[in-house]
Amino acid sequence: MKAVILAAGYGTRLLKDLQNVNEQRLQDLIGTPKPLLPIGGSPLISYWIEALKSALDPKDIFIVTNDMFFSKFKDWSKNYPSVTVVSDGTSTNEERLGAVSCLQLIIEKFRIEDDIIVIGGDTLFYEDFHLQDVLKKYKALYQDNNQANLVLSYICKDEETTKYGILEVDESYRIRAIKEKPLATDTASRQACPCFYMFSNHTLPCVKTFLNEKKDAPIDEKDAPGHFLSWLVTRKPVYFYSISGRFDVGNLQSYLLCDKYFQEKITKLNYLH
Repeated sequence: MKAVILAAGYGTRLLKDLQNVNEQRLQDLIGTPKPLLPIGGSPLISYWIEALKSALDPKDIFIVTNDMFFSKFKDWSKNYPSVTVVSDGTSTNEERLGAVSCLQLIIEKFRIEDDIIVIGGDTLFYEDFHLQDVLKKYKALYQDNNQANLVLSYICKDEETTKYGILEVDESYRIRAIKEKPLATDTASRQACPCFYMFSNHTLPCVKTFLNEKKDAPIDEKDAPGHFLSWLVTRKPVYFYSISGRFDVGNLQSYLLCDKYFQEKITKLNYLH
C-alpha cells in the first residue's frame, strides 16, 4: 500500500485571515502552507507521517505540493528523507490542477499499481482515531471483495450539511450516493466525509477515467476529491468507517481550534495505535 498526501493548495482563506490579525505569533505564519502549520508543537503533516511510518515503508509515502511551497516541504522533509515530495508545477491558485489531478500525477509518475491511501494535508482527526484500526477494516473488506474501497465518516450537525459532502448509505455501510453540500431538509443523512480514502488498486484506473470525462469541466468540478468519490460510488463498492470528528484547517478559526485541541488532548503517539 502507498500513501499520497494532498498538499498543493494555496491556503487563500487562511492567508486573508492572517493578514488581518495583529498578533505577531500568527503573522509569522504568513507564507506557511497549511500542512506545515504548527499544531500542538509539530507541523500538521508530521502527525500523518509518524502514523503512516508505523504501517508503511516511508519510501511509499508521497506528498504533492506546488512550486510556491515546494522548497518549504523539501526543508521539512529533511527529517523524513525517504518521503518523496513532488510539485504539481503550478505557482498560483488560478493555475492549480485540483486534488484529483494531483493524485493522478503521482499514480502516473511513480507507476503506482498498489492499494493507496489518500489524505488531505490540512486535515486531522480527533483523539480516538487510530490508523491501524482503519487499516484492519480495509483489509477485511478487501479480502471479501478486492474491488472494495473505504472512506471515513462522522456525524455532522444539521446546520453543517451545507459545508460538506453527505453520504447516503445502506445497512451494510456501503455508500450509495453522495450529496454535495445539501440543505439539511434535502437529506436524512448527517454522514459527513473528510478527505481520507483507501482505494483498491482496481480503483486507480478510475481516476484517469474520471479526469478524461471531466477534461472540459471547470476546475471546481474536478478540484475537490469529493467530486471523484461521488462519481466512484456508482461504479465501485465504497464503504465507510465511523470516526467521531475531524479538523479541517481552512481558516484562522479552524486552525486555532485544532492547535488548542492537540496541545491539550493528543500526542503523535495516539495516531500510531
